[in-house]
Formats: sequence, C-alpha cells, structure tokens
Amino acid sequence: MVDLHVHSSYSDGSFSPKELVEYALNHNISAFALTDHDTVSGLDEAISHAEMLSGKVCAANPAGNTVEVISGIEFSTEYEGRDIHIVGLFIDYKSEQFQNYITSFVESREIRNEKMCRLLKEHGIDITYDKLKEVFPDAVITRAHYARFLTDNGYTGSMKEAFERYVGDYAPCFVPREKVTPVQAVRLIREASGIPVLAHPTLYRMNSGRLEQLVMELKAAGLLAIEGIYSTYSPAETREIHAIADKYGLAVSGGSDFHGSNKPGLQFGTGYGRLYIHEEVLDRLKALLQP
Repeated sequence: MVDLHVHSSYSDGSFSPKELVEYALNHNISAFALTDHDTVSGLDEAISHAEMLSGKVCAANPAGNTVEVISGIEFSTEYEGRDIHIVGLFIDYKSEQFQNYITSFVESREIRNEKMCRLLKEHGIDITYDKLKEVFPDAVITRAHYARFLTDNGYTGSMKEAFERYVGDYAPCFVPREKVTPVQAVRLIREASGIPVLAHPTLYRMNSGRLEQLVMELKAAGLLAIEGIYSTYSPAETREIHAIADKYGLAVSGGSDFHGSNKPGLQFGTGYGRLYIHEEVLDRLKALLQP
C-alpha cells in the first residue's frame, strides 16, 4: 500500500515528518509522498528519518519494515476564480530555480499573514504574526493554524466556527493569497524534473465539460497524471476520473490527503476506511521518469 498525498506539520498537518515515517513503517505503507502546501521544508527530515529506520529492527520499527519517502509538494493555484491544487511528485526540490520560487512565495505569504493578524487584532483578538510563529514553529502558516489558535485560546468554540466568523473566504479577516495559475505550477514541477498531478478534481465542483477543458489546458502545459484514487470519491467519481485519465493519456495517482487531527476521521493510507492504493500505481508513475 502507498499514499501519494500526505501533509505534515510543516504545512497544515498535525504529524511531524518523523511521525509520518514511523506511522508508515508500522502500518504497512511501503511508500508515501510528503506533499505539504507550497513548501518542501519537511522533506529532508522525512527522507533522512526513513533512511535511518528502514530495515532496522528497533522500538520505532519493530517489524523492520522499509518505507520510501517521495519528494513532493502541493501548489495552491487559481483558475477562473476557483482554487485548484496541483501536486508535484519526485521533484528536484533542491534545484536553485525551484528554491528561488519557494522563497518568493514564502515572502508573499508573510505579507498576507501580517495583514490577517492586523485584521484579527482589530476584531479583538490578541494575536501577532510573531506569536503565531511561536505557537507553530517551522510551519508554513495557513488558515488552519489561525483557526487552531482561535479555538485553543477560547475565541471560538471550534475550528469550523473560526473559519465562519474570522478567516473563511467571506469572513472579515480573510486576505487572499498570491497564487500562481495551474499551468504555471505544472511547468514549474516539470522544470524541477517532477510529475505534475491534478489533485482531487471532483472537489472543484466543475461540470464534466469545464473539467475536461482544464485537463486539456494542463495536458498541453505538461500535466502527466490525475488523482484518480482519493479518500472522498464515490465509485462513480472514481470511474469518471479514470475515464478522463484514459481519454487524455494521463497516469493515475492516488492519496488520502492526510492532515492528522486537522481532518478528523481521515487516516493515513486508508482515508475513511475504504481507500487502498496499490504499489502498481506508484510503479506506473515511476515509469514516467524513465528517459
């Protein structure tokens, strides 16, 4: 079993990269892609920990299992007013061009976060960006972190309420992020020697014609795969996405979109209990890397 869409505490997940590795080793997950939102900061930690523990019988790995960590990222992009996510797998995340892009993106995020903190202070919340970073060290701050802060400090009764009252799309303290287009994300991933994947397309609530138009545009830009196996898909949705993959010559990827406690009930590897992604899915993706 593999899982090609997983988040850590370096973005909006609750597991550290090391905890993800140890969970995978103890739950028969032979490979997973760490695909944090717009950051690759957790990859070195995950890869080195997997290399240290794989095949070694110890307290963290009593069965002596092995796990492969795939270098990944999930870009948030905008298309016709919709938030579209593009996953990159097997990226050369240490390339200078890729690192330069990530640096500029982080800088734009910091400007946005300073603005959101000022708005929250105007609404009676005792918060600063520095305080937020102290609470969530090393994380790329997302709205999930704001919601957690508001809930943990008693300003709201739940993260859902925090989104509705303060940081949701139409709430008074929301500031839109600078976003690339999905075509730009696909090209950036290809330039970093990676495999671009259109993530969870059924979540965009497009009709079939509009979705296929997006797929055609991304295919022309270099899209190689589509997420055809996903935690929330119904059997009909799975068939629909596989049919699109066949029609446009795309490989099928799959993942749980695991976020730990930030998505209650959704498990690493198995989603809501029925997810299973066979190693053959990963093998077919790896074949795309062959010269």
